[in-house]
Amino acid sequence: MAARVDHLVTSGTFSLDGGTWDVDNNVWIVGDDSEAIVIDAAHDADAILTALNGRTLRAIVCTHAHDDHIDAAPALADATGAPVLLHPEDLPLWRLTHPDRSPDGELADGQVLTVAGTELTVLHTPGHAPGAVCLYAPGLATVFTGDTLFQGGPGATGRSFSDFPTIIDSLRARLLTLPPETEVRTGHGDSTTIGAEAPHLEEWVDRGH
Repeated sequence: MAARVDHLVTSGTFSLDGGTWDVDNNVWIVGDDSEAIVIDAAHDADAILTALNGRTLRAIVCTHAHDDHIDAAPALADATGAPVLLHPEDLPLWRLTHPDRSPDGELADGQVLTVAGTELTVLHTPGHAPGAVCLYAPGLATVFTGDTLFQGGPGATGRSFSDFPTIIDSLRARLLTLPPETEVRTGHGDSTTIGAEAPHLEEWVDRGH
């Protein structure tokens, strides 16, 4: 059976730089009826466990370490035995949320994760966060972008650890070069495609200056 993508929306808060905001997060589960990986364990470990429905969880992959994307990761790891994987450049952000528990493994650019016969390639795409990554699954014609690319533009870069020119470089070099039919499954909000977003890059650059 080929891998499929299951989608869950969880709700909670995002806190950084002294502010707190209510947010809805996309949790993506990639796998088949026997095994899966979770991309961004946000807010509600019990809801994610329910969605897994007894499948073996191979890994909990963090697209970045803002608290709304990792707050449920330790609980989900404890419940399933799955390792939490994070790019090491996001460890300072991780420690703001989980000072007493480290991730179990590192993500590296070009690393390939395999689940249910489907390969997901790690793309290091800094800008929204130093260790932000996207996961490209060509077999599913999908890229999971976390908060690096949304429908309508790049992720926010107005807070600590973020940088606008860096996210533009990541988009230009790593994401908008993917096939135009590639579905973009984001950390918040609706999905889009590379083809729908790529023509607008220079508008985003002008807007960000």
